[in-house]
Amino acid sequence: MPRIAEVGPDLYRISEYLPHIDLEFALFVVKDEEPLLFHTLMRSLFPTMREAVAKVIDPAKLRWISFSHFEADECGALNEWLTVAPHAQPVVSPLSVLLNVNDFAIREGRQLTKDESLSTGKHRFRYIPTPHLPHGWDAGVMFEETQRTLLCSDLLHQSGDLEPVTESDVLGRVRDTLVSYQGSELLADYMPYTARTGRLLNGLAELQPATLATMHGSVYRGDGARVLREVAGIMKDVLGEEAQPARVSA
Repeated sequence: MPRIAEVGPDLYRISEYLPHIDLEFALFVVKDEEPLLFHTLMRSLFPTMREAVAKVIDPAKLRWISFSHFEADECGALNEWLTVAPHAQPVVSPLSVLLNVNDFAIREGRQLTKDESLSTGKHRFRYIPTPHLPHGWDAGVMFEETQRTLLCSDLLHQSGDLEPVTESDVLGRVRDTLVSYQGSELLADYMPYTARTGRLLNGLAELQPATLATMHGSVYRGDGARVLREVAGIMKDVLGEEAQPARVSA
């Protein structure tokens, strides 16, 4: 069953844990004059997620639907949400609109260029492109400027059925997850580490986020800048060219 938690002012995390892959998937609802949904999750989860969102807002009143990159858990149920919310519009980068959204979606997307803001009423979101972080040419994140919340997609990925919010250090969990994935034939290339990865993460750290709202695992509340800078080091250690392939025992 979906779990609902208010993780910030007007910000709700709705998650579903899938035990067969030991992974939690979360979408975020911003309850405001023009409600925003960040992540749609997969089509298979839409019926239960719609019921859960209805406990926070009327899904028909959604105005904006955003996500980081084109992938099933990010936007697989986009058309289902657009169908139940007749005034909703995808809001993503120009590249995402060009590559995917205007072909895939039943409604054309609104483009947000680098550092352009979207107001939902009380809250203001800045769009920040992050190509190939966590994955995909079209990747980007949203930074809520009034509460300093970073909607950061797969960054801080943590496996397991975890608490909705933590103020404890999540870095050990992130490292363990990345190491375990490197030891998997299927998931070894889950997240790339490129010459730009550290620079992108340090740029996000300069925003001084107070909350890091990740799709997989606990939302982190605290010194987000420190965590993002240290995640850059973890990714280099585990995923960089000089990193040795991980070995996971059977």
